Amino acid sequence: MQAKKQPKDRNRKGSVAIIVSKDWLQLRFSYAGKRHYISLGLTDTSTNRRIAEAKAKQIESDIIYERFDPTLERYKPQTALSVATASTPICTPIPTPPKTCLAELWDKYTEFQREHLEKSTIVRDYGKIEKRIAKFPKPFLEDAIAIQSHLLSQYAAETAKRTLKQLSACCEWGIRKKLVSENPFRELAAEIKTKHRRASRVSRKPFSRECVAAIIAAFENDTYSSKFAPVPHSFYAPYVKFLLHTGCRPEEAIALKWKHIEKNRIYFCDAMPTDVRIRKDTKTHAPRYFPINEELRNLFETIRPEGCHPEMLVFPGKNGKEMHTHNFLNRVWKSIVERLVQEGKVRQYLPQYNCRHTFITLCLESGVPSRRVADWCGTSVAVIEEHYAGAIAHIQVPSFGLDGTDTSED
Repeated sequence: MQAKKQPKDRNRKGSVAIIVSKDWLQLRFSYAGKRHYISLGLTDTSTNRRIAEAKAKQIESDIIYERFDPTLERYKPQTALSVATASTPICTPIPTPPKTCLAELWDKYTEFQREHLEKSTIVRDYGKIEKRIAKFPKPFLEDAIAIQSHLLSQYAAETAKRTLKQLSACCEWGIRKKLVSENPFRELAAEIKTKHRRASRVSRKPFSRECVAAIIAAFENDTYSSKFAPVPHSFYAPYVKFLLHTGCRPEEAIALKWKHIEKNRIYFCDAMPTDVRIRKDTKTHAPRYFPINEELRNLFETIRPEGCHPEMLVFPGKNGKEMHTHNFLNRVWKSIVERLVQEGKVRQYLPQYNCRHTFITLCLESGVPSRRVADWCGTSVAVIEEHYAGAIAHIQVPSFGLDGTDTSED
């Protein structure tokens, strides 16, 4: 049976919308800033719609007159036995128990996690799962097998597996909170076999000094910039040079304000992930200082605007707001570096994040201690020594003349 057109939710205070999901009626409304779903256990018929409308009016009335039951028990469907009268035949069938709305359970789980996780994590990771749930053909907890099949048909195996793990974690939480009695997703993620990808050696590869010089020159000289481009490539040259001279993460560079540039050091304390556009603290949750050398001092003197306000961004986008690093990567960086590769000026294409790996590698090859590099770049010595062993291996063992050989220079 074709689902009837759903009435529009006017979003007025206390309004309750009747929605249809796969021919089942549900009530949706917000109270005290939280979204609620109530599955009525009724199919979409004219008679059942009148029941749903009556239930919706009851909830709206309770909200208006401040007698709303936040446990929702008053509004959940009753079984035939609980509403039976003395004249009701014993053989009256009991309706099928209503299914558990997965979207409602996920909303509650997200609200709980919101108090423990960063806002960017909620928006980025939990928001993705919420959007996927909204597309499920069968959006109920009891339809876990159908949900698994849907995920595998619509997404890569790794994405499907990761989503099922998240749904399983949600159900485990629901069991602890006595919102659900079982977790039908518990074993489903383990059934999906994914290929174990070997760690790519390219991911942390650095640019050579010659490649760095070619990249900077291409940006500064607008070598590949179209005359029709809204912003010339040279606009981004200071940003690129800064990444290569500090090894900071791109989201840290675009969040930098002039108040963070002190006389002899840079204060890294904020980050702006461009996929969520939410200013937050750094990846390690610990601020750090970075020393300003002569190259950086000249860079800041060149780009600092006259009378700049401390809250102004050091590397703004063309609109004056934080730069969108993903757009920069795909529209500017990639086109320039790929052209340099074609012309033999750069050995291979590497993304902008590899500016960080380049800085770390060049520091290690120059003999800077791992501890110092880790402090500068906001990482750990363990990470430095695990992932940059090749650069460390280039450091030569010094000769001390312990065998009597004269090692002094003339």
